[in-house]
Amino acid sequence: MNTNPAATLVIVAYKPKPGREAELVQLTREHVPLLRSEGLATDYPVTSCQAQDGTIVEVFEWTAGGVERAHTNPAVLALWGRYAVACDIVPLATLSESSTMFASFTPLKF
Repeated sequence: MNTNPAATLVIVAYKPKPGREAELVQLTREHVPLLRSEGLATDYPVTSCQAQDGTIVEVFEWTAGGVERAHTNPAVLALWGRYAVACDIVPLATLSESSTMFASFTPLKF
């Protein structure tokens, strides 16, 4: 497990567009493995889960400088283009679960 203080742990919420739920699940399966293969995400364990409204929440860790390098990586940009078709990235605060003391989500198993 990475203990690099320059790495960044992120939590992101992907709200599926109508009829794109299965596509979004597939993208989530591909996302961090692609980032790792490009040297952009650490081996920190990934958590993927789903909110009651179908939004997928993903927790992963960028390598130091990984997020900046991702914005010029053709493979990542192509994947992000597919995400743009399948979902909207929304603030965690928009999820009803975020208003509770212990936000609870349904785990996704990949």
